[in-house]
Amino acid sequence: MNTSIQPNITSIEIVFEDNYILAVNKPNNFLVHHSNYARNIEEITLLEFLSNQLGTEYYPIHRLDRKTSGIILLAKQKEFVAPFQELFNKNEIHKTYFAIVRGFSPETGKIDSPVKNDDTGVYKDALTNYQTISSIELDIPVTPYDKSRYSLIKLMPETGRMHQLRKHLNKINHPIVGDYKYGDRFHNRMFETEFNCNYLFLHAQKIEFTHPLSYQKMCLTANFTDDWLKIINKFNWQFPCE
Repeated sequence: MNTSIQPNITSIEIVFEDNYILAVNKPNNFLVHHSNYARNIEEITLLEFLSNQLGTEYYPIHRLDRKTSGIILLAKQKEFVAPFQELFNKNEIHKTYFAIVRGFSPETGKIDSPVKNDDTGVYKDALTNYQTISSIELDIPVTPYDKSRYSLIKLMPETGRMHQLRKHLNKINHPIVGDYKYGDRFHNRMFETEFNCNYLFLHAQKIEFTHPLSYQKMCLTANFTDDWLKIINKFNWQFPCE
């Protein structure tokens, strides 16, 4: 399977817009912009897609991994980027993610473990809080077991390292389903063959902050993708919301 294929979409969902920023719901498998890290990937980026869709240029305020779906903030002018990035530097922006992981994860937990930047090789402190929302056991064998188990978890990172959530969940032996770099290939393959789901089950669902230019308290949320809707309904899980 080609895990780099982009979803077939006609427009990007706009979550919020004012005079300074645009918040959109990024689909899975969309680069935000071309960079040295993704220099070998030839595909339309989120910024290029939005430029074609809306007829104007935008500037990324923060990162969202290519394989991760969910909410991302973009500035309308370059000079608007710095005030928002300062919120990230001061840990004054709070993000909530949801993930589907292998196994029965603990009810609550904290992963306090340094994460290495794959480009520089430098380790930095990283902290992720999590809460298990739902779990399920399926009568579908996945090597080496005759059944398979999955959990829906809420993630509240206190730092924003590259691939932090993917690495942290793998570290506690609950890798994210659909993660072809840090995950479990047998469970990834099962979701492909049984459910026709090929994307990473990590979604940036909510972002909270005080707008540094309008001083408005913001709480923005992004809808889940079709794969998420399919699995939540199939597993009879209560739909996660904030």
